[in-house]
Amino acid sequence: MKFASLANGTRDGLPVMVNRALTQAVAINHLTPSVRELLENWQQHQSELSALGEDIEAGRVSAAIRFNPQEALAPLPRAWQWLDGSLFLNHGELMQKAFHLEPIADADTIPLVYQGASDDLKGPGHAIECPSVEHGIDFEGEFAVIVDEVPMGTSADNALGYVRLIMLVNDVSLRALAPREMKTGFGFVQAKPATSFSAVAITPDELGDAWRNGRVCLPLHMRWNEQWFGHPNGEEMHFGFHQLISHAAATRTLSAGTIIGSGTVSTQDRSAGSACISERRALDVIEHGEIRTPFMQPGDRVQIYTELANGEKPFGAIDQRVAIV
Repeated sequence: MKFASLANGTRDGLPVMVNRALTQAVAINHLTPSVRELLENWQQHQSELSALGEDIEAGRVSAAIRFNPQEALAPLPRAWQWLDGSLFLNHGELMQKAFHLEPIADADTIPLVYQGASDDLKGPGHAIECPSVEHGIDFEGEFAVIVDEVPMGTSADNALGYVRLIMLVNDVSLRALAPREMKTGFGFVQAKPATSFSAVAITPDELGDAWRNGRVCLPLHMRWNEQWFGHPNGEEMHFGFHQLISHAAATRTLSAGTIIGSGTVSTQDRSAGSACISERRALDVIEHGEIRTPFMQPGDRVQIYTELANGEKPFGAIDQRVAIV
């Protein structure tokens, strides 16, 4: 099943179910006021939603409307919590090598995660709004899961049972502001503007065997200004989402609707490129001794998507341009 939120003048949008081709949608507000509240009552509605999913695929829903992914809000325009990890160790290792940073202790045994802003989450076609190009505007391609309520102390062995939906992420970063905030030890505030998500959040079964070991085992395709930028594979996560969920829930319960991100998808295969500009700049230094890649400029376009073996884009695409406001 695939779920989305459409603009209707409310803060959480109109909840809809979307067909596999991402061309048709049907409102489900008779079941739930929002996708966020659907997550809070997930089991209650599963039989009816499953039947509706079959009907929309078969074209049996007379109330279906045209669906344009680029017009959708984020599946959760606001969430109780947005936790973002850094689960691809190759990314951190490249940064350390290029910029002579000290390694983070225990990074290979304890997942890195911070709590980001979850009160203003953007859809796939929303502009990347930033106050100044001097802030070093960067995109970051990621995968994310949305969980049901996860009890405190949940083990990694049991954590995947709480994953309800999966999304793509553009975790926009302002690289010129990040160093100071990282040095304080208090985490990001100004360096992380609004995060953007794919038009649809999908149930894990929509990925077939590409969802395994707590990972989305697919290349994440990145294009910048119509040019290929990378296709690193989500299978290379050092920690799976089950381990990250367990880590986050070690000392507290996670509310239903909590979003948890993978961090920048990264690969050791240099020919597969990168999912963020900062990593490409680190490779510039390692390979050429100098930075050759600029950050994003006004009007720049970034596209993020993944494909199944049959060519289907299960999430659609995040497709955004930079706007200075």
